[in-house]
Amino acid sequence: MNHHQLEKDIEHLEHVITRISAADRIPLSYWRSRLKSILGAALVPSQASRLKRLNDALSALEARENLAPSAGNVR
Repeated sequence: MNHHQLEKDIEHLEHVITRISAADRIPLSYWRSRLKSILGAALVPSQASRLKRLNDALSALEARENLAPSAGNVR
């Protein structure tokens, strides 16, 4: 992945992940796969740091999703 595309992808994830929730139309698993695809690229330290923050934020969303009761269990 070239530097410009990598930077655009990171910026897009920074924009989206701060605004999504587990209830959004696009599942968190999609954003996890996008993040994993970028983590496989050669990163400079600042990009690695940004991706760590994104990974932490997405992990927190996934944890909340796993703790939330499913719609079938709500009375």
